Amino acid sequence: MKITSVRPFILHVPVTGSQIADSTHVISHWGVVGAQVDTDDGLTGYGFTGTHAHLPSDQLITRCIETCHAPLLVGEDAGDIRRLWLKLARNPALQWVGRAGITTLALAAIDIALWDLKAKAAGVPLWKLLGGQVRNTVRAYNTDIGWLSIPDDALVAGARRAVADGFTGIKIKVGSTVERDLRRLAAVREAIGPDVTLAVDGNGKWDLATCLRFCRGAAASDVFWFEEPLWYDDVKGHAQLARATHVPVALGEQLYTAEAFGEFFAQQAIHWVQPDVTRLGGVSEVLQVCDTAHAFRLPVAPHAGDMSQVHVHLSYAHPACQVLEYIPWIKDCFTEPAEVVDGYFRLPQAPGAGTTPTPQAWERFRKPTA
Repeated sequence: MKITSVRPFILHVPVTGSQIADSTHVISHWGVVGAQVDTDDGLTGYGFTGTHAHLPSDQLITRCIETCHAPLLVGEDAGDIRRLWLKLARNPALQWVGRAGITTLALAAIDIALWDLKAKAAGVPLWKLLGGQVRNTVRAYNTDIGWLSIPDDALVAGARRAVADGFTGIKIKVGSTVERDLRRLAAVREAIGPDVTLAVDGNGKWDLATCLRFCRGAAASDVFWFEEPLWYDDVKGHAQLARATHVPVALGEQLYTAEAFGEFFAQQAIHWVQPDVTRLGGVSEVLQVCDTAHAFRLPVAPHAGDMSQVHVHLSYAHPACQVLEYIPWIKDCFTEPAEVVDGYFRLPQAPGAGTTPTPQAWERFRKPTA
């Protein structure tokens, strides 16, 4: 199965409503920036990274795929995924200009496409190729009802609606003021009762003193985890927070290497591990992070930069994965959408990684790559 071409693509898909906001971002669309890998036996694999749909920066990623990565792949055996990952990730010229960021996002799209191809060639869904089903269900938690831009009354109503729809976990955004966020947190907890897990996500906005004050005030709300409480690379600060509060610390969506996770593991600065296939160089590197987390007996909750199209396979196949984020923005763009029924992700059945776009998505959302 020789690679004959690697072609980039961009889709910009609207979010729920006109726009959403967390503590640091305001977006109206989600970027599906990817690679289409064709082979000489007629199979095509698709992979993508997730962005905030800023076309100029998305085009930097597609340019990297087209000019830097594609020439290294054409003619190669598409099944040699680990070797090809190393060929791209450890390429001396690419290392010199970036071991994270654009080059890694581009690598993620390609690696996912290769895993999609491998599963399609085997005629099985990706979870089966990764070793098979290790759990009967994957519990979903709903993030889309919890944006910081949602007014208080609508936040509470959305939380109640999510629970009525079968979700046993929800997550709300924090990072405005401690007083406002504690008020919203308490209102949601009262609305959903004690049996639904309630996580919060700060998107790296606050400093340590503010996080400590928030955690003290949140004690009565039984917070499941505090996600990205501090600046993403602040290992020491996360370690101090983890030691000082009862609230578990979750992070990982902004980390680009297994080594970066290793620092948080070594400093005992993390309780919930959140790798993302769209940022961490694809499935290949995420598997290593999940294996290491499992060795430390730390639970994994993948961050859904892929909106769970790929992570649902990982979550069914890897014993460290405990729960998975649900955001429905792009699900209808794929031939087998990530689907939640009564609060649990449906087990995918189609061959591949769940990343094949529909013709309708191609027509409606496609943007120029250069």
